[in-house]
Amino acid sequence: MSATASRPARSETAGPGRFARPLLGAFLVAAAVDLAGLLAGLDTVHLVAKPLLMPLLAAYAAVRGGPRLLIAALLFGWGGDVFLLGDSDLVFLVGMGSFAVGHVCYLTLFGREQARMARTRASLAAGIAYAVVLAVFLVLIWSDLPAELRVPVAGYSLLLTAMAWRAGVLGRYAAAGGALFLLSDALIATGIAEWPRLPAPDFWVMLTYIAAQLLLALGVLRAGRVNHT
Repeated sequence: MSATASRPARSETAGPGRFARPLLGAFLVAAAVDLAGLLAGLDTVHLVAKPLLMPLLAAYAAVRGGPRLLIAALLFGWGGDVFLLGDSDLVFLVGMGSFAVGHVCYLTLFGREQARMARTRASLAAGIAYAVVLAVFLVLIWSDLPAELRVPVAGYSLLLTAMAWRAGVLGRYAAAGGALFLLSDALIATGIAEWPRLPAPDFWVMLTYIAAQLLLALGVLRAGRVNHT
């Protein structure tokens, strides 16, 4: 290997990037603790671990040189995480609003990345499939939602579905992240509607959510690396 080819590897370990692995490790540990706490029914563990997740992932994205919109999306996700620890309709709506702003950040970021990757387009077939799933889900759940939450949930669901579809422009990681985000919030909605749920429902909500945000972040970071090589 030439001296020129070896420089990027040294620069990644010499600058802020040397903190990337410890931060990712801390995020994974916090995720494991949170999920274990949910399985064990330890609410205090969840209350402590959940708010640590997105700041750690955002810090990891930052030291990896991730775009500001990615970091903003993760931090608005953190705001949603914190507010959704409450149990009133008001804090639920505020938390959902914070997530919605995060989805707008993702959508804007995906649009910019698509402009850089001129040949990449979001799949029309996937868009139609997402639209059908959204329409069917809303029709089925509508009458079971509290009246005051129907319109906000429908608007948020439309925004989330658009984000999940557009995530596909960045490849498989981001596409999987978008789909898992949609699944995670669908599990929350079925709980609000008091539908039958899986055992340990909060575990499944958090598992799919944590995986979604991680895959979205990795998809964005990977796309940025490809675009700059």
